[in-house]
Amino acid sequence: MPPMRSCQPPDPNTKTPLFKMPTNACDSHCHVFGPGDLFPYAPERKYTPPDAPREKLTALHKTLGIERAVIVQASCHGTDNAAMLHAIAKSGDRYRGVCNARGGMTDEQFESLHQDGIRGVRFNFVKHLGGAPDVERMMHIVARVAPLGWHVEWHFDAADIIEYDHLFDKMPLPIVLDHMGRVPVEDGLEQASFLSLLRRVEQNDNLWVKISCPERISKTGPPFEDTLPFARALVRCAPDRIIWGSDWPHPNISGVMPNDGDLVDLLPRMIDDEATLQKVLVDNPARLYGFV
Repeated sequence: MPPMRSCQPPDPNTKTPLFKMPTNACDSHCHVFGPGDLFPYAPERKYTPPDAPREKLTALHKTLGIERAVIVQASCHGTDNAAMLHAIAKSGDRYRGVCNARGGMTDEQFESLHQDGIRGVRFNFVKHLGGAPDVERMMHIVARVAPLGWHVEWHFDAADIIEYDHLFDKMPLPIVLDHMGRVPVEDGLEQASFLSLLRRVEQNDNLWVKISCPERISKTGPPFEDTLPFARALVRCAPDRIIWGSDWPHPNISGVMPNDGDLVDLLPRMIDDEATLQKVLVDNPARLYGFV
């Protein structure tokens, strides 16, 4: 078995961004990790993060001017959603969640997750986190959560957009694709994976995309300007189905750890009009995650 990776911590000195977030702005992709003594990490995890509890997430959002958030269950906690549920419960109805699920979960367990603020279920396909899930098992879970009105979140590598193209048509629920499909920007806007993603976004009214994690797909590094054309193309394609997230605390970053204030200041460069910023940061996540 290869050694377990350790993650570098997030930048502790969050800059106050120049861009002022609109009222009820939502960070639609962030995580809580641990603390490990209260919420242990999964024994089968592929990496060990530094503790990043809800108190630190709340402090980050205060600095960034963010009032709402969606906590996405990361693989290091496996299907034990307790740390995420604790953070949601303490949020005063300002947080929602996207869970990981086991095939053997009961309808009552899924209903309980819904009552606790969960609005979607996530499946990791990326190779460094173990590769694609069992499709039959995934579809079984999808059928179980469909009556709850949830969505399915896919964490793809760029090549998966093509390899699993057939799954888009089989999915009865809205699909949310993480991190701009993790397309490598050095391959350009005309690369097959990105063209396939744009085609799917144009054709599928139930496909949403997060314009998150420029630090994961950038070739040039900070300030990640080489990712701007990709975000802009996705926003032009479907401004009513684009959302944004910080990905704090940025697990498994192999290069330079981004400062979250700098990531916020990329937003008005990705989206150059106030009405669309309002959609991406407030209206779209409110509709998808059920914020009132």
